[in-house]
Amino acid sequence: MVASAILPDLATEVLIPAAAVVGIAFAVVQWVLVSKVKLSPERRRGEGSAAASGGAGKDGASECLIEEEEGLNEHNVVAKCAEIQSAISEGATSFLFTEYKYVGLFMGIFAILIFLFLGSVEGFSTKSQPCHYSKDRMCKPALANAIFSTVAFMLGAVTSLVSGFLGMKIATYANARTTLEARKGVGKAFIIAFRSGAVMGFLLAASGLVVLYIAINLFGIYYGDDWEGLFESITGYGLGGSSMALFGRVGGGIYTKAADVGADLVGKVERNIPEDDPRNPAVIADNVGDNVGDIAGMGSDLFGSYAESSCAALVVASISSFGINHEFTPMLYPLLISSIGIIACLITTLFATDFLEIKAVDEIEPALKKQLIISTAVMTVGIALVSWLGLPYTFTIFNFGAQKTVYSWQLFLCVAVGLWAGLIIGFVTEYYTSNAYSPVQDVADSCRTGAATNVIFGLALGYKSVIIPIFAIAFSIFLSFSLAAMYGVAVAALGMLSTIATGLAIDAYGPISDNAGGIAEMAGMSHRIRERTDALDAAGNTTAAIGKGFAIGSAALVSLALFGAFVSRAAISTVDVLTPKVFIGLIVGAMLPYWFSAMTMKSVGSAALKMVEEVRRQFNTIPGLMEGTTKPDYATCVKISTDASIKEMIPPGALVMLTPLIVGIFFGVETLSGLLAGALVSGVQIAISASNTGGAWDNAKKYIEAGASEHARTLGPKGSDCHKAAVIGDTIGDPLKDTSGPSLNILIKLMAVESLVFAPFFATHGGILFKWF
Repeated sequence: MVASAILPDLATEVLIPAAAVVGIAFAVVQWVLVSKVKLSPERRRGEGSAAASGGAGKDGASECLIEEEEGLNEHNVVAKCAEIQSAISEGATSFLFTEYKYVGLFMGIFAILIFLFLGSVEGFSTKSQPCHYSKDRMCKPALANAIFSTVAFMLGAVTSLVSGFLGMKIATYANARTTLEARKGVGKAFIIAFRSGAVMGFLLAASGLVVLYIAINLFGIYYGDDWEGLFESITGYGLGGSSMALFGRVGGGIYTKAADVGADLVGKVERNIPEDDPRNPAVIADNVGDNVGDIAGMGSDLFGSYAESSCAALVVASISSFGINHEFTPMLYPLLISSIGIIACLITTLFATDFLEIKAVDEIEPALKKQLIISTAVMTVGIALVSWLGLPYTFTIFNFGAQKTVYSWQLFLCVAVGLWAGLIIGFVTEYYTSNAYSPVQDVADSCRTGAATNVIFGLALGYKSVIIPIFAIAFSIFLSFSLAAMYGVAVAALGMLSTIATGLAIDAYGPISDNAGGIAEMAGMSHRIRERTDALDAAGNTTAAIGKGFAIGSAALVSLALFGAFVSRAAISTVDVLTPKVFIGLIVGAMLPYWFSAMTMKSVGSAALKMVEEVRRQFNTIPGLMEGTTKPDYATCVKISTDASIKEMIPPGALVMLTPLIVGIFFGVETLSGLLAGALVSGVQIAISASNTGGAWDNAKKYIEAGASEHARTLGPKGSDCHKAAVIGDTIGDPLKDTSGPSLNILIKLMAVESLVFAPFFATHGGILFKWF
């Protein structure tokens, strides 16, 4: 009995690229709407007059605010905003091009390694070989796998780089426009920032989907009926995406935090000047860093997670009944989930930009929270629909050498549990990092007795914030594995990432708002405007933490699915931790996230040290700098961040990329399986803790600075000892939340996907040392 899906293959072939095209078109529409806010002073004055006469009905404060701003050198304010935006955009573009030169060199070298290692499995033979999982059938030679894996790696790498670059360009295009819209009210500024984030979210989700779909179809021309070989070679796509994400996250994270720490320690603590004050030499570098770290790096990161979860699901499906029976529509079930996800996120975005209007500061966070809830609810219906139409009622899934019978409703539950676990992780992250709740307020209160107690409370908060997300991930793994083995875990990860367009929109919104606040300060705009951008930024800190929570949670599920695929491909029957070969890998793997964190944090510290010295030098030696009569030397600070990040990103990157190769070649697949398990278990805990600790410290500082409640006012004002203690905590948290923490999720999934790609080589030639003993 062979059941079939309701959805015809032709409909699947149309639906997937059509969803991608819709996503790209929607991103373009959002960009056009953002571009209507002009940075030309002449045209801006005309728009402002129209808004003042017609826009006051919706926002009562609009008219007086526009009169206040435009009555005071409106031309100069807009021109200054445009000038600052241009400087930030040029700095970010320059850094990314410099970074991509080095990354491109690595990409070429690693592509050659993939070809040589995989081609040598059968001595570069061009003859067909017995299939790995079905010995009675003939499959394409290993040389073909080497060639197509290399091409897939390059495709994934280029798509990841382009995703990050486009995200950065969109963010730098939108930051000054968000600042200008803040004059009309917080609601107008929110919409511009959110629309800009949506441009990035939909472009990345759609481009990742369409490139993967095109690659599958092009590779299929050569592979024909050999779906096992086809989808094994496609795993290179995930490896390429995550490789670039690692360097983007680490390099961008070092850049932004070196500038941020230098600006805060000297500017706020020593000189008692406001954040983003134009007198601070590190301020442009700080704003550039927000875009290259939190936008470009984060975009590449989430693209890598999406690519890897899709590849893990496709690899397992290709050796299940979908692949064996050549059922096209069920085989592409992971891509159908992503397609429906784009449509669900499109509907959700309209609630933020068109259906619901924000009129007050305290409505920002609830609006962003509604985005998570609405997208999850809509997507649940979408998953049910896809599971009903795109899957046969019953089928078999590969389960470590056996075929497990599964029903379509069970696979729906696997995707849904991942989706809802992501929402739980998002809410828990928000609770521990938003200054609207008691954990962050307690951290702020601890600043009364100095920086030491602030650090103690912040660390405790981070450790505690790990508990519920880990239980959510554990439950997702248990349920999805029980229902559909490793394929269930892979599609649970896809479920968590199915709303990636919305997740990226609310994540990118944060750095855009942060930059908007910096531009408002540097352009000399009124205190009221800065309060509004600060409110947007505070909500953005929380959304950024939520985005990191999603990335870490999905990375755990993706890594486990890739681990299962690796174990199957390497022909390991069981992973026994009591075996010395496995245990030594386990304990070393658990150590790797600590080693990696130490390297990245020290890199930030070294770069920040140079930045602090340079900022102090300029304040001490440039006459009139503190008085504001002389401009600081921004370019030197930008160069310090650029040079440090390019130099310092190489050792951590090499650690992650070389470890699986070294262990696989010299110690074999069993030790490598232990290494992957150890890195996964310890890496997830450290990543969640580091990200939430840093986010809590940042918002505790903003809680004191805003002084929005009676309790907050007792801790302030800016420049008080309590505030200085909060700044120190925030400074310590910067490398935790923006460098080490978010980079760790790339470490665990990158090592897993790399091991899967090289599994044929390790299984054939690995374990050199143990063969000698």
